[in-house]
Amino acid sequence: MKTDEDKSLQQIKLFEDSKIRSVWDEKEEQWYFSVVDVVAVLTESVNPRDYWFKMKKRVHSEDGIELSTICRQLKMQSPDGKMSETDAANVKALPR
Repeated sequence: MKTDEDKSLQQIKLFEDSKIRSVWDEKEEQWYFSVVDVVAVLTESVNPRDYWFKMKKRVHSEDGIELSTICRQLKMQSPDGKMSETDAANVKALPR
């Protein structure tokens, strides 16, 4: 069972009425945000997971850059309530 402290380390941030899942990394002392949630807000895509997947492939084939290297796989609560691994990035890695 999660304690109140555990729950405070995983929060939902709101951006223009959209939810962005986030996790606090105590060791690095920084927030990590769900990349799929950020993609959903920035692109208004109907399928942000698919958009992120295709974007990673496109950037890799065009520029040879692995976008997943700037992300970490962190467990976050999905909309169905389950904890699942998702690409997460800190503020420095997110697009501006």
